[in-house]
Parts: sequence; C-alpha cells; structure tokens
Amino acid sequence: MTDFPRIVVTGVGMVTPLGLTTQATWEAMRAGRSGLNRITQFDPAGCDVKIAAEVKGFVAEDLMDRRTARRSGRHTQMAVAAANEAVAAAKLDINGENRDSIGVLIASSGQFSLIGEQERIADERGPGRIDPLTVPRVGQYSAAVRVGRLLEVRGPNSSVNSACASGGDAIGQAANLLRLGQADCMIAGGAEALIGRVVVQSLGGLGALAKTWNEDPERGSRPFDAKRSGFVLGEGAAILVLETEERARRRGAPIICNLAGVAWSFDATDDAAPDIDGQALAMRRALTSAGLTMDEVDYINAHGTSTQLNDKTETAAIKQVFGERAYGIPISSTKSMTGHLAAAAGAVEAAVCVLALRDQVIPPTINYEFPDPECDLDYVPNKAREAKLNVVMSNAFGLGGQNSCLVFRRPG
Repeated sequence: MTDFPRIVVTGVGMVTPLGLTTQATWEAMRAGRSGLNRITQFDPAGCDVKIAAEVKGFVAEDLMDRRTARRSGRHTQMAVAAANEAVAAAKLDINGENRDSIGVLIASSGQFSLIGEQERIADERGPGRIDPLTVPRVGQYSAAVRVGRLLEVRGPNSSVNSACASGGDAIGQAANLLRLGQADCMIAGGAEALIGRVVVQSLGGLGALAKTWNEDPERGSRPFDAKRSGFVLGEGAAILVLETEERARRRGAPIICNLAGVAWSFDATDDAAPDIDGQALAMRRALTSAGLTMDEVDYINAHGTSTQLNDKTETAAIKQVFGERAYGIPISSTKSMTGHLAAAAGAVEAAVCVLALRDQVIPPTINYEFPDPECDLDYVPNKAREAKLNVVMSNAFGLGGQNSCLVFRRPG
C-alpha cells in the first residue's frame, strides 16, 4: 500500500436517532443515552415489533427549498444534512477550480417503502394518480445524486448496497477511488430511512428484530448481553470527507485522522447466518491493508447488532484474529444507542471511530446487564472510557455475508 497516496478524514457530518448534528450525537453517545422509542412513523398496533430508533425533530425544509425537499426521500434529506455538516467541518470551499475532482459515494437501500404507498394509491384512485417523482425519491442512487447536485461537484458519483456492510463499504470504495486518482476528495458515507410497516414486520417475521422489549424501548438494543433478542431498526445518515493527505495539507485542512486500511470479504455460507471465518478474514485483510499488526489495535467498534447469533459470531471472529489479546482490546457497539441503521450503520460507526480518535474516548455499549458466557470480551459496559487511542477498527457485516472493515489511525 506504500505506493498509494495516504487518505485522511477532514470532516464528519451526522444525523442520527441521538441528534441532528455530529456534536449532539457524540455528546449523547459519550453520556450513554438511548435513541430508541416506540414507533411514531406509523401505528405499530398489530405488529410484533413496536420499537425503533427514529430521528426526532428533523425538518428538511430547514436545509433545502421546499421543492427540492419534496423531490427527495427522507434518506436523501438526511444525507444532504450530514454532507453539508461534513463539508463545513472540513472547511472545504467548493468552487469552479476544484469541483471536477470532488466525488460522492453514499450507501443506501433507498426508500422502497414508498412504492407500497403508491401501489395503494393506484388501487384506490387509479394508476394516473401515481406520483411521477416516486422513482427519484426511492432510488438507492438518489442520496448521492442529490448531494452531488446541491454541492455542484462533478467527480465520481455512485451508491453501493451490500446490506449492513454498505456504509463501511462505501467509505472503503471511496478511498480506493482516491488511491486510483479518480478524485482527490470524496464525500462518502451512508443514509437510511427504512422504518415502515412492511420492513419492520418483515424483519420481525424473520426473527431479526427485538420483540421482547416493546414496553421498555430504551433497553431494546443490548449487544453482547445475554438477554438480547434481536436488533432495533434505526435511521439516519453519516458522511465523512476523505482527501488525499497531500491535498489536505496543501489547502490547510483540519486533518482528524488517517483512513489507514480498508478490506472486504464474503462468508459464502448462508443467506442470513454470519460466519466466523468470513468476518475474521475481513479484519485480517484490513490490518494488512493498513500495514499494521494485531498488537497495534487499541479499540474495535463492533458490528454488534444485538442478535444472539451475530454477537457470539463476531466475538469468536475477534478471538480468531487477535488470539489472547482479544481479551485486552476494548470493544463496543454503539448500536446499543442508535439502533441498527442498516446500510448507514457502517458509516455512523466509522464516524464514531474518527471521533473516538479525535477525543481519545471510547463510547460504551449500553444495556449491558447480564453477561453471556459466549460473549466474554471487554465490551466497555454502560459508561464511556477515556483511553489512549492510536489505531481503531470498525466492523460492518452484512445480512447476506458481505463484510467490510476499516482501520483508522491518528495522524502523524
């Protein structure tokens, strides 16, 4: 990897169930607050699952004109908010001289729940009443396109969907575009807004969502805890500004950290069940990509979904990679506070890793109350922890077996 330019992070933007900005989200994480609640976006009566992690108080018209907001799905609106914050934090002045070299890559599942609404309209009122803006709103590509258009950047523009690995995947692919010289700055991350009756009931029927905490939503996401019963669906967006180090230093950008390593793997085993070997392979490849050894990792932000199978599989995969040292590495799952943001999860958690390096603080795994003998590592239970952090790892593992792993390092 020494022949490739070094990649740095210069800006972070976030819209999450914990807050509408990076600062609000990070403060809530450090305080160990939950963003989970009873579902309000639809009436969950009759559904097995009645809790989610919704973004509260988000008003798209505060960020864009009404016409643009109407043409944008909720996932796109939140992507725009996060991208604007990240660009401002990076002190990135986009102009006619540099816009051709700035690209956008945002992971998303789109907002396909809106298609069902339009089917209902067609059935009740006729096909002629279908909203012609449906496809631009629901498309997986739409967040990247809207962000690129509003920022007026003309570099590579794309989306990616690799299930729950998507957010980390997008950031890793953006880094590769920088290394290949296709751009010298990328606005990359994930955005998701899937909270709807069909998605919630479908995932609930699959057995993936927590059903036993409907009366106590804030305790519903409990990664690595023995009483975990499934993940809690969340929504939101997180965006990083990635640049080549040479470009960032040339323009005097605020360099937060290096994106030192990126890697992928595929389980190739089962439609839904995770695989220890596949997850371990992604982590090993990420360390190789970063030119680091297992002894240099100071913190792991786990995929940590709060399902029985995922959490014990990831624990075993970490042990396979790190051996006895696994017991000395702090590991936390911020999904305990944000819920699982699906295609945006890896992006949110990558942003958390960047902030952890910046502030030398490890966010906690909240709701950790009942130890599980099969999950016996240091999960930073319930309270944030100050620590000396030089290298951190972010895991994002997809429902179908797609795995991505990122390694960040303090600059210098």
